[in-house]
Amino acid sequence: MSKPFKVKIGINPISWCNDDLPSLGGEVTLDTILREGARIGYQGFELGNKFPRDPQALAAVLQPYGVECVSGWHSGYLAESSVEEEIRRVEPHLQLLVQNGCKVMVYGEVASAIQGQPQPLYKRPRFTSQQQWLAYGARLNEFARHLQSRGITLAYHHHMGAYVETAQDIDQLMAVTGPEVGLLFDTGHITFAGSDALAVLNKHIARVVHVHCKDVRPQVVKQAWNGNWSFLQAVINGAFTVPGDGCIDFAAILHALAVHGYQGWLVVEAEQDPVVAPSYEYADKGYRTLSSLVAAINQQERNVA
Repeated sequence: MSKPFKVKIGINPISWCNDDLPSLGGEVTLDTILREGARIGYQGFELGNKFPRDPQALAAVLQPYGVECVSGWHSGYLAESSVEEEIRRVEPHLQLLVQNGCKVMVYGEVASAIQGQPQPLYKRPRFTSQQQWLAYGARLNEFARHLQSRGITLAYHHHMGAYVETAQDIDQLMAVTGPEVGLLFDTGHITFAGSDALAVLNKHIARVVHVHCKDVRPQVVKQAWNGNWSFLQAVINGAFTVPGDGCIDFAAILHALAVHGYQGWLVVEAEQDPVVAPSYEYADKGYRTLSSLVAAINQQERNVA
């Protein structure tokens, strides 16, 4: 490291309410989410289904709490549809992000994905030939260049139940796309997929443009695989939690990012049932874990200097 580890710590509202399972935290208001997140110290929020989709209305909602719009998930279909269709589909979301000062867009491939379906994870979609991978990569490159023309970087979210889930899938994705396609590195999803999070991060760190920080309860993940659970079954049963509450070595993850010079967002994103895992308590734990690690890294750098 030759410069401070300048990152911002944000959170996804999924800690309070779940977009894929609206019954989890459905009664929680947007005001509660923003007020509690800001009180804890979070500097920004990713979007969820309770946020306004009009750019001006979104800015007006965030402003009283002094928090930024970090980014927002776009459900993409480039595995099965054309770039032209995807560009038309993304436009309202793209305007929302651009007008609210975002730098990245979370791209989640949902074509044939089973993340929200009552199906075991082994039934996820897969590309079966290199030709399919190459065609997919070409479409992603073109779509990413369109986003770049508007000042937004595509942050590709590898995800359980989708085409890009494992370390090998990420290797393929990075091989068939150019640097215009950034990687959203999700500590929880890659660990759930059975890979070493730090090893994957170190291999592809030059492409990382956004980071989701979620921890994993390994005993629940083991049950999920052995029991052929769906993704949402795993979520309900507590496969994910906030940094500092599971098995992932976030000190090593953040150190690797700092050494590389990463200066984007660290976003706490831990799908849980707020009745079982109280939102404020767990959001606070996640923030304290990350902020203390960032402070320690910067203090160590000052001591060395």
